Amino acid sequence: MEHDINLNIHYTAPDWVWERISAVYLSMGYWCENSPDSPCWKGEGIDLWASVEPSGIQIAGTMPENLWNKWYAELKSKLTEQLGYEIGEPEDGFDFKYDWA
Repeated sequence: MEHDINLNIHYTAPDWVWERISAVYLSMGYWCENSPDSPCWKGEGIDLWASVEPSGIQIAGTMPENLWNKWYAELKSKLTEQLGYEIGEPEDGFDFKYDWA
């Protein structure tokens, strides 16, 4: 199934935020270690990638729905824990954080 979401992590976040995001990405199942370009996750029926956009972090691609539901919930939970504020989709009411002190 195709997925295309944006998360409420602004592209102006400081370096320490991106370091924590990278650590979360690496901890997620299906991580593609040898990707020279953008972060990605691959497996049988799985081809996801992430990019930083003005609208937030975008994650798009294919993953079976049953895997996606668990994987996406785990990603949001880990990012929330690492960044200290609730991570979700802005269109669902999750605000961007601009005060990174």
